[in-house]
Amino acid sequence: MKLMWFHLMPYTRLPDDFRERHNSVWVDIDRSLFDPAFAHQLYNEFMDELEEAAAVGFDAICVNEHHANGYGLMPSPNLIASALARRTSDAAICILGNSLALYNPPTRVAEEMAMIDCISGGRVIAGFPVGTPMDTCYAYGQNPSMLRARYLEAHDLVVAAWTRPETFAFDGRFNQLRYVNIWPRPLQQPHPPIWIPGGGSIETWQWCAEMDYVYCYLSYFGYKAGRETMMGFWREMERLGKDRNPYRAGFLQFVGVAESREEAMRLYKEPAEYFYGRCLHVDSRYVNPPGYNSEATQRAKITSQVALASQRAQTFGGGASWEEILDKGFVIIGSPDEVAEQLKVVATDLNVGHLMLLLQFGNMGRDLSSYNTRLFAERVMPQLRGLFDDRWQDRWWPKPLPKPARVAPQPVAAREAAE
Repeated sequence: MKLMWFHLMPYTRLPDDFRERHNSVWVDIDRSLFDPAFAHQLYNEFMDELEEAAAVGFDAICVNEHHANGYGLMPSPNLIASALARRTSDAAICILGNSLALYNPPTRVAEEMAMIDCISGGRVIAGFPVGTPMDTCYAYGQNPSMLRARYLEAHDLVVAAWTRPETFAFDGRFNQLRYVNIWPRPLQQPHPPIWIPGGGSIETWQWCAEMDYVYCYLSYFGYKAGRETMMGFWREMERLGKDRNPYRAGFLQFVGVAESREEAMRLYKEPAEYFYGRCLHVDSRYVNPPGYNSEATQRAKITSQVALASQRAQTFGGGASWEEILDKGFVIIGSPDEVAEQLKVVATDLNVGHLMLLLQFGNMGRDLSSYNTRLFAERVMPQLRGLFDDRWQDRWWPKPLPKPARVAPQPVAAREAAE
């Protein structure tokens, strides 16, 4: 069982009347709401939180890419990952990921991830999402009907750049390069493990099976709402003749843990309501542009997480209530033993070996995030260790250099003394 600490880096100072006065948290969010001096503080606190998660024993720390929004302040996850590669030593660095269709040329992704893999000593997980409509079609102006084709070609170029030993030419529909010859090359050979974040596209499931990639369901609405999607994934794997190795899959779950359920409800009510009330306030015009969803996905009536959030806002006129957040399992709340028991059910019922935890969400401050992270590591994590390991092997995990061969940052004083 792999336990992974995931950060969205939300802007934590959206006003109380954000839903009433502002059209959307994504694409056309009012730029006057952004305070760069406050963001200086936020970024450093967020990176402290990621480093703390690595220090207390999480198997991986996870970052991702979004644009033009107050939901997640990470337009470049590679910038954050490069700093984490230097400041951590053991945890895998899961970049979930780079939206490949947005890069021109995509060899930029191959170069940057290879750099981070070398800096970290081989700890990178390479995540390649297609990207949300808000990020790709609206913030970056991509044609939705051509997005998946552009993405697949970019994927092929990145993998070829990592694996082909010779300089080569690439003549694709969207990318034409006379010389492809990236330096540096990734430390992990033939390349870092590739994971595919997705919302439930049947084509994505089939492609993950074909390529032997990990499928990651990044759910906003918890394990109860995500169960049917994961069951659909495993039914498709069975149809394609794949085994039920739980490490084929990843799943994201919000968690708030405290010494008692009563304390957890008191501590995490405001951050949860902030996330579901403000961070998911997305204008419905941006969530489903024509051509973005494939015919097969539409026939299967699969709806994206963002589209669900937008539909809920239109139906109910606001974010989820605290009672709904609890009852529907959007956030798992409770004492360490209660949370551990629920997460065992999540992992076994959904058959997921890579469990990604959002332990900082909404407007949660540094102290509460640290408390949640450390209590989880000390009291919940030991109860989940070893799950699945007696039967299954994780073939999709990084293979870093042996620890004695990895270089640790040298203290400045030691460098000065050496000089």
